[in-house]
Amino acid sequence: MNVLVLHGPNLNLLGEREPHLYGKSTLAELDARLVARGAELGLAVRCYQSNHEGSLIDFLQAERKWAQGVLLNAGALTHTSWALHDAVTAVGLPCVEVHLTDVSRREPWRQFSVLEDVRKAVFQGKGVESYFEGLAFLTTLR
Repeated sequence: MNVLVLHGPNLNLLGEREPHLYGKSTLAELDARLVARGAELGLAVRCYQSNHEGSLIDFLQAERKWAQGVLLNAGALTHTSWALHDAVTAVGLPCVEVHLTDVSRREPWRQFSVLEDVRKAVFQGKGVESYFEGLAFLTTLR
C-alpha cells in the first residue's frame, strides 16, 4: 500500500514551535520515522509539508494515482479549508486525520474539523504517536 503523509501549515517548525505542546521531534525526524515504520508495515510512504493550502491540494491531486491512502495533519486548515475537504473527496482515497495535540480539548475553534465527514478515522493527542496509530490504521483498510 502506498501512503501519502501531508503536513499542513507550521508543521515545518516542529521541534522549535511550542515544544511543550507539539514535542521536540523535528519534521525531518518524524518523516524519517514514518518512512521506516511504513516499511515495517509493508507500506511505501511519501511525506510532504506546505504552509500553503493550494500546494497541499496540488500534491494530493498529483500523487492520487500512486497512493492508496492519506495520512493528513492539516494543521489550522483542519478547521477552515473546505477546499482541502473537497480535494480529499475528489481523489477518493481513504483519509486518516491526525493531530499531535488533542484538538477536542483545546480552543473552541479547534474543535471542529471540516474533514469530519470525509475521513475514515482521527488520531490525536499522543504527539508523534498519533501519526503511527494512523499509519497502522491505514493497513486495516487494504
